[in-house]
Parts: sequence; structure tokens; C-alpha cells
Amino acid sequence: MALKGRTAIRLGAVLVGLGALAWNRFHRGEPPAMPPAPAAASAAATKAVPPAKPQSWTLGSLTLTACDLAQPNSGLSTAAWCADFPVPENRADPHSRTIKLKLAVLRSRAQVASKDMLVFLVGGPGQAATDSASQIAAVLQPLLAHRDVLLLDQRGTGGSNQLTCKESADTVSPDDDSTFDAAKMRNAAAECLKQLSDRADPRYYTTTIATQDLEDVRKAIGSPQFDLLGVSYGTRMAQQYLMRYPAAVRSMVLDSVVPNSLALGEDFARNLDDALKAQFARCTAEPACKKQFGDPDQTLYQLRDALRANPHEVSFRDPQSYRTVKRILNENSLASVMRMFAYTPATAALLPLSIDAAAHGDVGPLLGQAKILSSDLAELMGSGMQYSVICSEDADLLTPRPQDAGTILGTHMIDALGAVCSVWPKGARPADFHRPLKTDKPVLLLAGQYDPVTPPRYAEEVARGLPNARVLVLNGQAHSVMAVGCAPQLVQRFIEKPDPKALDASCLDRLRPTPIFIDFNGSTP
Repeated sequence: MALKGRTAIRLGAVLVGLGALAWNRFHRGEPPAMPPAPAAASAAATKAVPPAKPQSWTLGSLTLTACDLAQPNSGLSTAAWCADFPVPENRADPHSRTIKLKLAVLRSRAQVASKDMLVFLVGGPGQAATDSASQIAAVLQPLLAHRDVLLLDQRGTGGSNQLTCKESADTVSPDDDSTFDAAKMRNAAAECLKQLSDRADPRYYTTTIATQDLEDVRKAIGSPQFDLLGVSYGTRMAQQYLMRYPAAVRSMVLDSVVPNSLALGEDFARNLDDALKAQFARCTAEPACKKQFGDPDQTLYQLRDALRANPHEVSFRDPQSYRTVKRILNENSLASVMRMFAYTPATAALLPLSIDAAAHGDVGPLLGQAKILSSDLAELMGSGMQYSVICSEDADLLTPRPQDAGTILGTHMIDALGAVCSVWPKGARPADFHRPLKTDKPVLLLAGQYDPVTPPRYAEEVARGLPNARVLVLNGQAHSVMAVGCAPQLVQRFIEKPDPKALDASCLDRLRPTPIFIDFNGSTP
């Protein structure tokens, strides 16, 4: 696969992973009040007519207005209160340009909300918090009874001066798969910079500066204490904010944890390999699965070797448009597909079946599902904010890893990041940025057993510096687990009484891995 332009990011620089909250819940809005019948007596009419709903809300020094937050690629929307929040792009220069951040508050159902406020920090890097409002409102519904939820699009995402670049001559689609070309990747990054030059300086779109934005917002809304809930890359944001503003934080939930000490990208080949092998071991341990597919890990590497020797054009039916699609299938595109499948238990359960079908010439199951997954991520993949975060905070710490050459993902990620970051401007990184977090604040850490990007050992590493913390590993799960099983209830109980060690998490014992599909009718009975 040509790791050029946005294609490199599709494989590599959605570094912490999707962070996307695939919770498939629906926001239920209130129907508008019906006016009384015109014939009603005036006194009765006066009684029956409800007061008009306010269109603005003063919170601290901010005035928010009623708004609806649309969920991308769906008809769903969530009622909220919104405002633009101006901040200097370069905080060291009072004369620098001003950018507006989009913030929204999901308002508590209580007449008087709790003094502490929930803050949801999403993944990517590059996802916009307000885009996930419907899912967040569903998962945090019990907490909304007494607490407001703040959603702030981090600078460079969503409605906060989003750093998205259009396709250029050196940018290729995911369907164009050839060889790694560092020169074209550098050219694509340079073209992206040119597109952004009149509205943004990418040096100022880092995690550190985003924490300063969040603290300014906190002060503007009345200086509540925050309960931070971070997912994936959002866990980096949460830890960095707590390090710099400890008095502002009451408690913290970290889901799919990124340690401060980690240089994003360094372990991704190993983590994916570990997750795939663990999933495939489930198949070889089940007689029906082993009989049907043998050793899926061995089949995968045989398929990889065959594609390395003979990359070729394949045809499959697009599951969304039902049209026949052609693309080049080679070892790099196979690696990209494997990584996407590993993010969720449902798609990982399809891997032995899909790999076996591809090895026998039917690529439709593998590439069809990958088409759905990649289209869901299209906007996230084009984010220049990812470049700013990764090139400023991690790229210089990445070293060649020849030991990864034999894995499915190989060394492509580090190679791709090196090419992009040789061109991309780099912001300042504090000397203590990668220092492990030390705090006695109450922290709940969640991890998926088969997470291919932020495995449970990351959560354990972070917890070593936290005397008032607890790690919960969710059996059979992968990346982003806060919405799984009874996890929402555990988060609720923890926020209401932030004592992680006293939390009864026995309900998680009921979680089971998604059964592996033996055929397209499902698993064995």
C-alpha cells in the first residue's frame, strides 16, 4: 500500500486508535409542548400554557444558547447548550490570531446541578467531542440526573478551527496500494501545510496548549471541579490536564489508557500482533473452529507472504453501494485491514472466517467490512491536528524497530511518521510531558482484554503511580470499553462515590468474548 498523504495516516497516525464510541444508542429528545385549544376559557388557557423554554443560559461568565448536536452519518441529534469560546492561537503572543473553540454542555435534569462537572475527552487524536454527543448522552444518562457534561472540541477538530486538508496530487486514496514512497509523503504533508497557512499555525495545536484551553473554559463557566472521562487519546489529554491543574480535578476515568511515558506508535506492531494471536488462540482451542479453519494465525501469514510475492487487483461488491469495486490487495493493505478488524470484538470474531475466505480467493468478506470501517473514519483520517500532536510530542522519540519487520503491521507506521514529521512544524513539548503521572486523586482505569492498540499492561503501568486507583480489565473486549455491559453503571457509581477500591465490579464477571463465526450464520451452538 502506498503510505502517502492521508493513506499513511489511515494506517499509522490515528495513533491511539479510533477512540470512536461505537455505542449504538439513541438520544431521545422531548417533544414540543402542544398549545391549548383556542376555545378554552382564558383562565384555563393561562393555566394550561407551559412557560416558554429559555433560549439562553448563563453559566459563569458565558452565555450559552440552545442547540442541537448532530451525529455524523446519521439522523440523530442531541439537545445541548452551545457557545463559541475565543482563545489566542499562540498563547505566548497576545497579538496572534484568535480562534474560536466550539463547546457544548449537556445540561443536567436537576434544577440545581452538582458543583462538579463531567468532562468527556475523546480519542483520535482528531475526533470532535460534539460529534459524539448522542452516544455520550446515552452512556452517561444516569449521571445527567445530577451533573452537567462539558464537551469541548479540541483545537484543530470539529468546530474548533478544524485542520483538515483536501486531497492533493501526492495524496492517494486507500484503494491505491503500491510501495512506500517517503518523498511523496513529504510532498503531501507540505501541500497540507500550504492549505492551512492562511488560517492556522500547526505548531499551536498540541495537547499541552489544549489543556490550557480547557482550563480557560473551566474558569469561564464558574471554576467547577472536573470529573474527567477520557477515552483512548483522550486519556493522554486527561493525564496532562491533571498534571498541570491538579486542584481543578475531582476524579478521573481512563478508558483504553495511553501512558504518559509512551511515544505513540512505538508498540503498535507488537500490540496488534499480540491481540491477533490471542484472538486466534481462541479458535484453535475450540474444536469446531479449529476443524473449520485450522490455525488462523498461520493462514494469515501465508496470505501475507503470498501477497508480498504477488500483489494483485481484486474485485468485491461494496456492501454500501452494492457496486463492484476493484483495488490492489497487497501485504500493506492486508495489515491495514487486520488492524481495523481488531478494534472491536464483533469484527475480530469474523477474522478467522474472513481470512480463510480470502486465502481461498474470496476477498469480499474481508474487504467489504473494511470498506465500512474505513468510511466511518474518513473525516478523522484527514486531520492535520494528528500531525501536530504526533510530530510535536512523540516522533523524535521513535527509533527503528527491526524486530517488528516480521509482524503483520511491520515497520510501516514508524517509517510513515518519520516521513511526515520531517516536514511538519513542531510545537513546544514541556520537559515533563512524558513523565509518569503521580497523583492521589481517585482514578478508575478500564482496559479491554484484546485491545490491539492500548493493551491492559498500559493501564497497569499508569496505575503504578496512583495509590488511589484501580484497573478493571473487561473480558473479551477490545478498544474503548466504557459502554460495554455494566461499565456505564460502574462509571456512575465511581463518579458518585469516587472510591475505586471499594467499587463492587463483580458484574463484569458476566462478560464473555464474542463467539467466533464458523460461517456467515454465526458461531457454533
